Amino acid sequence: MEKYVINGGNKLYGSVKIQSAKNSVLPILAAAVLTDGEVCIKDVPDITDVGNMVRILTRLGCKAAFEGRDLIIDSSTADCFEIPGGLAHELRSSVFLLGSLISRFRMAKIAFPGGCDIGLRPVDLHLTGLKRLGVEIEEQNGYILCSCPKLKGNEIMLDCPSVGATENIMLAAVKAEGITVIKNAAREPEIEDLQKFLNAIGARVSGAGSGTVRVEGVKTLNGAVFSPIPDRIEAGTFLVAAAMCGGEVELDGVIAENISSLLHKLRENGCNIGIKNDKIYLESSKRLTAVKSIETQPYPGFPTDLQAQITALNSICKGQSIITENLFETRFKYVPELRKMGADITVVNRSAFVRGVEGFKGATVVAHDLRGGAALVLAALAADGRSEVLDISHIDRGYGAFDAKLRKLGGDITRVAV
Repeated sequence: MEKYVINGGNKLYGSVKIQSAKNSVLPILAAAVLTDGEVCIKDVPDITDVGNMVRILTRLGCKAAFEGRDLIIDSSTADCFEIPGGLAHELRSSVFLLGSLISRFRMAKIAFPGGCDIGLRPVDLHLTGLKRLGVEIEEQNGYILCSCPKLKGNEIMLDCPSVGATENIMLAAVKAEGITVIKNAAREPEIEDLQKFLNAIGARVSGAGSGTVRVEGVKTLNGAVFSPIPDRIEAGTFLVAAAMCGGEVELDGVIAENISSLLHKLRENGCNIGIKNDKIYLESSKRLTAVKSIETQPYPGFPTDLQAQITALNSICKGQSIITENLFETRFKYVPELRKMGADITVVNRSAFVRGVEGFKGATVVAHDLRGGAALVLAALAADGRSEVLDISHIDRGYGAFDAKLRKLGGDITRVAV
């Protein structure tokens, strides 16, 4: 067990390199199971979710080894279609392997996946889509059992644009007979990145980034070298950190278009923002003004994974905000922790009513999930006095060297064993 000890009040200055996207890398690692060729994923982030996925791949019989931050995967030795409960419960993204395992082995067995406790994230959409491809599914004693002698392409209409279901169906359909068309597909940039990887290994996928994805089944797939897109959520987190603490921060290696909804809100707050090629510059030199209303939505709307961070920011802005969470029903679990630091927030159903205070006071708080935990770190950096953030294992799931990057910018943050 470890915690962060943070002495707040320092402004942030300097440049930070943004890691590859967690939410791209994980489904790409799942997709590596589809091919017998060697796959090299460049600049893989040093986060526990990646470590857990690599352990799962090894358990399936794949060979996986790091060369620096590049991950080399050889799935030619894969000989197992079961993901044990202990590993699945550690990693929500293990569910992506359903599509890959079915495609490769025509069989899959997986325990119901775990991850952050931010509300119900049912896999019903995944399973309904897989059934449309001919997969037979049973649920027994906490496991999902899938079998399919022959995968056959089909038209699949998703009830809602689920990222995970879209990606899982893509993975299952890659080697299916015929053509699969996914309608009302999620449009997140990470789905487009998965399409690019699949096509790099020989698949025929088109339409990712739009509401309709088309997959033409192929018989064989090859190896490839692939560089995932930068992590838009990490980028957004550092931008909000600079907005809260004040100072001047430049992000290096980022796609501004992918976080345009956040940039729009930060400009409303009063931040000065500049964009040039793959760099974003943010300057914050005064107390900012609250954004009146923010609602999380599927991409290209405001991302749920930045909701906690933007709420923390608006908690110390002039004025009032209403933050509405439309995707996950219990994603305000960090709010009582922010209140310990002096935030004035009332949660009613799916909305947080935020009344801006002059500033945060240092306190001991607990990270209950990945993004809420990151928001508490930002609040502590902006606070007056000393704070401790406990249970930082949640934060390690998605942010590599978080404390080191913040220290580079001038933050007083130390990782301490408990």
